[in-house]
Amino acid sequence: MFEEWLLLAHVIGATVLFGTGAGIAFFMVMAHRTRDPALIAHVSATVVIADTVFTATAAILQPVTGTLLARSIGWDLSEGWIALSLLLYVVTGLFWLPVVWIQIRLRNLARAAAASGKALPPAYFSLYRIWFAFGFPAFSAVLGIFWLMLMKPSIALF
Repeated sequence: MFEEWLLLAHVIGATVLFGTGAGIAFFMVMAHRTRDPALIAHVSATVVIADTVFTATAAILQPVTGTLLARSIGWDLSEGWIALSLLLYVVTGLFWLPVVWIQIRLRNLARAAAASGKALPPAYFSLYRIWFAFGFPAFSAVLGIFWLMLMKPSIALF
């Protein structure tokens, strides 16, 4: 019974991470396309809150539920598919952490532009391009984790 609850918590956490990430990306891109500083400021402020409340919480709980689940089932964390999943999780985090900082900067730049009635500054567009580019490896790593978790392939790492 305990394993089922851990599995449910782990799957919900993965769903929150994936869904929130995809939703944030969609809404940020759609807001950016308008080039409207006030709209971008509003959407990016919401995105920063969503990342803090949902993504950060799930990101902290995922390794906890995953470790407890693996121990409960009797899987060794050094099994190839688990170790590779953990590596991809770290890769995802290495791209996500700067993205959070970038979203805050994008929000602040858009707020300043909206308050002054000016267009978005060049720094906004430079940061947006980095934000957009960082989404691809992070998203790919998450897809890889999903595949590894579902398929549990026999992978010899050592």
